[in-house]
Amino acid sequence: MSVPDTPPPAAADGSTNRASNWNVPNLITVVRILLAPVFVWMLLADDGQDGPLRWTAAVLFVLAIATDGVDGAIARRNNLVTDLGKLLDPIADKVLTGGALVSLSILNELPWWVTIVILVREIGITVYRFVVIRQGVIAASRGGKIKTIVQSVAISFALFPLWTIFGDWIFWVNGILMTAAVILTVVTGFDYLWQAYRGRRAKRAGA
Repeated sequence: MSVPDTPPPAAADGSTNRASNWNVPNLITVVRILLAPVFVWMLLADDGQDGPLRWTAAVLFVLAIATDGVDGAIARRNNLVTDLGKLLDPIADKVLTGGALVSLSILNELPWWVTIVILVREIGITVYRFVVIRQGVIAASRGGKIKTIVQSVAISFALFPLWTIFGDWIFWVNGILMTAAVILTVVTGFDYLWQAYRGRRAKRAGA
């Protein structure tokens, strides 16, 4: 639900009605966060056996991450965009993707350095969002949204044991997708910090 600021609807007297934080899009986001530990438990419980639990965990991850577009569409269509939603949405994505990456590394299916690089970027940017929250919640950029999509696709491919169906060549596909995710994660992280630095300089110059 990472969407640009949308002006709340105006009331008949000209006042502005702000959307309540207790709305459907934010509820969907919270549910996505709560699904993360369930998905992680199922993945680790399978213990690399590529059985029903592994497939179910992969499906649950895809369904949970897909709600990111659903809550965003509902929020935009019904003018329910809130600062809380813009803050919780990237956190929900990071909880899901972080849980998946750590679990894959625990199962020795993903190098720990990949997980560490991605998590350092994601956690670092999230902490920065909280540090500057008094200046306004920073919505995700277009590059950040593309990064999230690529991460989601790469992790989904890594979660589904497709090698049991198509053979070991699928590992090449997984490697290419994960490499793209890592590159986008690092590049957009530096871009985010650069844009934030330019924004601060512009504010100082304006003052």
